[in-house]
Amino acid sequence: MKTEKANQPKQFFRLLKQRREIAIAVAIAVVFALIMPAILPVFRLKLIGRFVALAIAALGIDLIWGYTGLLSLGHGIFFALGGYAFAMHLNLQLPDEQIPDFFSLYGVSDLPGFWQPFYSFPFTIIAIFVIPAIVAGLLGYLVFRNRIKGVYFSILTQAALLVFFNFFNGQQKLINGTNGLKTDTSTIFGVLAGSQGAQLVFFQLSVLFLLLTYFLCRWLTRGRFGRLLIAIRDSEMRVRFSGYNPTGFKVLVFAISGAITGIAGALYTVQTGIITPSFMEVAFSIEMVIWVAVGGRGTLVGAIIGTLLVRLAQTFLSEQFPEVWLFFQGALFLIVVTILPNGIYGWARDWALPELRSRLGLQEQLMTYPDIDLNPDVQREQEEIEGVKH
Repeated sequence: MKTEKANQPKQFFRLLKQRREIAIAVAIAVVFALIMPAILPVFRLKLIGRFVALAIAALGIDLIWGYTGLLSLGHGIFFALGGYAFAMHLNLQLPDEQIPDFFSLYGVSDLPGFWQPFYSFPFTIIAIFVIPAIVAGLLGYLVFRNRIKGVYFSILTQAALLVFFNFFNGQQKLINGTNGLKTDTSTIFGVLAGSQGAQLVFFQLSVLFLLLTYFLCRWLTRGRFGRLLIAIRDSEMRVRFSGYNPTGFKVLVFAISGAITGIAGALYTVQTGIITPSFMEVAFSIEMVIWVAVGGRGTLVGAIIGTLLVRLAQTFLSEQFPEVWLFFQGALFLIVVTILPNGIYGWARDWALPELRSRLGLQEQLMTYPDIDLNPDVQREQEEIEGVKH
């Protein structure tokens, strides 16, 4: 009886906090999806839409780096695969027996076999996240089964990125090589993909998928699976001694991260109008990691904030100070690394907000218990330990 009474206040405040976070996330999504199109010009809206798509990729990075401790420098692979999948479908929206124009430049008269399935829209939608997930899973399995981690894992992902970049860059007869595939002049459901109406839909889809991806990552990281990911990040050896095999979990979370990044690549492609192998360059994959570091890794919200802030700063500085904007960008990264190691969101959460509450006399009420055994967190851990024993 005492235990139930002790649990009730804790559960109530936890539920209240969760609902508050969900409400804030939904409110921000509504503002982005409905209000921004009414106040921003079209070219600015397209720009924000690209940033939102990139924030989805940042969530995928944060899932494996912030929570699992896997620093990938090759996520441009999955980003480009998702973009190419959608671009191939759009390029096939032609009259019967016609093939994309670029094939004629290289003397190709018959559509390559691997293009054929992309006539189907349902297949394309599935391929956008399944193909990156499969590639990420295979790459992860080859690496993790040999217990490769740390900086060696980062180097291997970067090496894989270079392999994919050189391969795609040289396939002129199959995917137009370095020129890539254009999407803005193609049609989807009879509407020009580059038109204002289509771009508004893509913007709203980007916001929707950002919200869904955030809730997915939040769900994955809040339960037992999330605690296991954090345990792998903090001490993989202890996880092995506890009877778990981290390989399967690392492969799974790496595949999920690849799928998320593939979706981001598809949404980004249709809002830029083109996909090229340049998205598989090393600099772009490193930039994804920087967004997460600036916002605060291991926070999810920080990944979104970091992406939007960095990309908006790049746009503003490059417009106002075209000759020196790179110095501003470098200074921002140096400040974050040296002064704010937990990122902007981590700094606000751990120092700025508690300091503000303290000055305003709004300190949160501490939950205390007459006996440590009545603490719900301690009880939950005891139940999990007894469950493992049995």
